[in-house]
Amino acid sequence: MATTFTRSKDQLVEQALTQMQVALADNTWTVQEKLALTCRILFDHGHDSGLAGQISARGTQPGTFYTQQLGLGFDEIRASNLLLVNEDLEVLEGQGMPNPANRFHSWVYRARPDVNCIIHTHPAHVAALSMLETPLVISHMDLCPLYEDCAFLQAWPGVPVGNEEGEIISAALGDKRAIVLSHHGQLSTGTSIEQACVYAQLIERAARLQLLAMAAGTIKPIDPALGRQAHDWIDRPKRHMAAFNYLARQTLRAHTDCLN
Repeated sequence: MATTFTRSKDQLVEQALTQMQVALADNTWTVQEKLALTCRILFDHGHDSGLAGQISARGTQPGTFYTQQLGLGFDEIRASNLLLVNEDLEVLEGQGMPNPANRFHSWVYRARPDVNCIIHTHPAHVAALSMLETPLVISHMDLCPLYEDCAFLQAWPGVPVGNEEGEIISAALGDKRAIVLSHHGQLSTGTSIEQACVYAQLIERAARLQLLAMAAGTIKPIDPALGRQAHDWIDRPKRHMAAFNYLARQTLRAHTDCLN
């Protein structure tokens, strides 16, 4: 006989969250393996733009982070060919050089101690939206992790290889989880690699849906209180872990070499 039909929504939410802690599995991949998986996941989800874009995660020592070699596409990244660099982009481990645009990652890491992973890419729909100098509009339940959590930089500061761009981008991001950069692309962050990867995948989907909706009519806003409620319901470590693990399983079927 059913016993939950008289419970409040708050009680059911709490019950589900408790179950998630037990039912949803963690993973045991290393930082380098998760970064390699993230590169392949995002490649498969339309974030490939030649050699543009950088993905990084903090190293174990302060002021260090892992990132990919300049000259390799996202589909070529393996756990074994990542670089460990310092804030000056000097290579501490690995061969090759990082993308000079990684400089603004150092600025974001300094400004945001809560951020452990940064993903900057130029996916097609985000790039198209950025050409309109239009902020991201969140008006669908699936996209609510980004509700009131995606900043917007309207003025393009040029290629982000200088300290000026690092200051501008980190300031525009503020305390948000992600940002759309006009005439440029997107930046997603996370307290974990899993969270940042899920946000990056989500922001491209959000831009695609926004362009489709704008072509059909006027986007209607969602109730702010419900948007915030959905944000907090979805934006949880266990859910991000489960989503990342699913995306990783998909990717490993096509990219069996990325953990080598």
